[in-house]
Amino acid sequence: MRMPTKALPAAMAAAAFSVLTLAAATPATAATSSAAAVHTVRVQLHTVTTVKESAGAIVSCPDNQVMTGRSHTGDENGYTKYSCSQIFIDDEQVTVERRGWVGVGRESSSLFEAPENQVIVGRRHSGNENGYTYYEQAALWWQGRQLRVVLSPWGSDVRESNHSVSASPYHVMTGRVHYGDENGYTAYRFGSVTVD
Repeated sequence: MRMPTKALPAAMAAAAFSVLTLAAATPATAATSSAAAVHTVRVQLHTVTTVKESAGAIVSCPDNQVMTGRSHTGDENGYTKYSCSQIFIDDEQVTVERRGWVGVGRESSSLFEAPENQVIVGRRHSGNENGYTYYEQAALWWQGRQLRVVLSPWGSDVRESNHSVSASPYHVMTGRVHYGDENGYTAYRFGSVTVD
C-alpha cells in the first residue's frame, strides 16, 4: 500500500513540525500460526508526523508504535512525512521496547538495518546530505515473548527528492539506505510481524 502524497497547506509550510492522529485508519490484518494456535496480526496506521529535517528534526514514534512509511519532497529544506502504526495480535496491542539510537554516518552514504527481530521507531537528521543520520530501533513483545520479524527483500530505489513509500499490509520498516544528495536514491526494507 502506497501512501498518497498531499500538498502541504500554506499554514503547514511555515511550521517545522506537526502531528496528526488518525483514529479511523483502516487496519491491515494477517493470520500467523504458532505451535498451537493461529493468531491475527493487525498493523494500523495511527500517527503521521511532518518535519523539516534540515532543521535537526527528531522523529520518534509515540509509545508502542513503529515506523511504517516515509515520504520526502524537495531538497534538504523540503518536508518529510513519517507514518507510525500500532500492532495488534488477536486485538491485543503489541508492546514496543526501545533499544536506543544508532548513528550511521553522513546521510550521503548511509545504510541502516535493524538488528534481527527489531524494527525502526525513530530517525533524526540535521542539515543536508553531509549531515549525520541516526535511527532508533526497538523490539516487539506480546504476552511475554519477543515477536519475530521476517524480512522482505530490499525495495526498489526511489529518488529521495520525490517519493512516498509505505509498508505493505502486515509489515513494518526495518531498514533504509541512501546515496548522494536529494537527487540520489533511497531504498527501504520491511518485515512482517510473526508469532512463533
